[in-house]
Amino acid sequence: MSDFILPDIGEGIVECELVKWLVSEGDVIEEDQPVAEVMTDKALVEIPAPYKGRVSRLYYKEGDIAKVHAPLFELVDESESGGQAPAASSPEPAKAEPASETSTESATRPASDDDATEDFILPDIGEGIVECEVVEWRVAEGDEIEEDQPVVDVMTDKAMVEITAPKAGRVTKLYHQQQAMAKVHAPLFAFIPRDREEPDEPKAKAEPAAQLSTATASPVASASRQRTPASPAVRRLVREHELNLGDIAGSGKDGRVLKADVLAHLEEGPKPAQTQAPADDTQAATTGGARRQPAPEQEVRVEPIRGMKAAMAKSMVKSATTIPHFIYSEDIDVTDLLKLREQLKPEAEARGSRLTLMPFFMKAMALAVQEFPVLNSQLNDDVTEIHYLPHCNIGMAVDGKAGLMVPNIKGVESLSLLGIADEVARLTEAARSGRVSQEDLKGGTITISNIGALGGTYASPIINAPEVAIVALGRTQKLPRFDANGQVVERAIMTVSWAGDHRIIDGGTIARFCNRWKGYLESPQTMLLHMG
Repeated sequence: MSDFILPDIGEGIVECELVKWLVSEGDVIEEDQPVAEVMTDKALVEIPAPYKGRVSRLYYKEGDIAKVHAPLFELVDESESGGQAPAASSPEPAKAEPASETSTESATRPASDDDATEDFILPDIGEGIVECEVVEWRVAEGDEIEEDQPVVDVMTDKAMVEITAPKAGRVTKLYHQQQAMAKVHAPLFAFIPRDREEPDEPKAKAEPAAQLSTATASPVASASRQRTPASPAVRRLVREHELNLGDIAGSGKDGRVLKADVLAHLEEGPKPAQTQAPADDTQAATTGGARRQPAPEQEVRVEPIRGMKAAMAKSMVKSATTIPHFIYSEDIDVTDLLKLREQLKPEAEARGSRLTLMPFFMKAMALAVQEFPVLNSQLNDDVTEIHYLPHCNIGMAVDGKAGLMVPNIKGVESLSLLGIADEVARLTEAARSGRVSQEDLKGGTITISNIGALGGTYASPIINAPEVAIVALGRTQKLPRFDANGQVVERAIMTVSWAGDHRIIDGGTIARFCNRWKGYLESPQTMLLHMG
């Protein structure tokens, strides 16, 4: 028995109105079955059941105001005989009835550890995030851990997050397998703090008794707890097609059934004539027929979109369909800038910094923004106010291990070129390894996409909302140009493509801003006059 905790149902939403209960106390409900409808200040939201069970209590009446992160209803797990409710629904340990207390506890941990074992509750790891994927466990059950030691890597729809141990101790249970989905505010792993751990000898004596009570109290429980691993979406797909999950061969880790496995199972259907095929082939060969066998049909490979890719897909669709983009392209002569970088490069390397062109682009942008602050602003949700931001936090799009990520460098206007260079190197390495912190991903005000590093000249970049502008840098080319004397000379030309939010940025504004930025890059020494 456990409480279902109302999860985050929208950014900044702390409470909602309970509009309608779709079940009653005593009802047996299935996993993902709609339980309640709640109304926020933005939308009507349907709350599904986290697992199969019996509703034992409804904490609110229709019309009441329910709090986010507070119990919504109480659910008794009936999908497993004598089993514990899945950890996905509650941040508190499951409460057992007095009659079944012994069998429930013995199925989850040794009796001697009842007072010593603590559950680590997965904390908030990002605004609006209610679940994450367990990517890699860094420890195993029985391992000793130190305070702040990395325990597990989890993937949200925004970034890879490293979860550390809250205190030293010994890991007793991992509640989720790798690639499983873990819920925020639910137990992630159990451990015994070192200052509470009992001596080895008494514990060794207590273990046989605990094992004996487990065996006598519920001999079938261990067998019934062997569930085929699959996500809620896959289980829903199986139910919709009236299939048995156990009949489907899982291709994921530890036999996990993926959506692709279900689709392949549906395509195969019944195969009564398969045993006849070898005999037919043999007969054709013996009759001397040189008939060519058709090549086996290639199966469609299905890959679920989740994590960073799913977040990017939603963000890009929302931005492209709600923001009118004004595209503006320009050529910039970076010949003198390249010469200056070569002159400064040895000194930067002597100080341990790698000086690329990116710090120059960012510093010039921060200076140009001071004259055109609307490029460094944001719109409110109702599109009734422009909020001019005090700091220029420039994001850079990085094609990382976990997908496209846009970490940002805070306060570029107050950093030196070397300071920016160090931040660029740090964030690039973190993004490519998929370990960017939430702090580095939040608070961006304007973005640079260096697509020219891979190729291409012009682009139509999509604004990274809630920002109002983004620039895509094309590749630098050696092209002929006329000098002041009318002679054709070789120059290094880089193409840039701007996209601005046309609701507040008109063509003239973005053209003048780009001209100022271009002036700093074509004559980099002029930046010295404006650096504060």
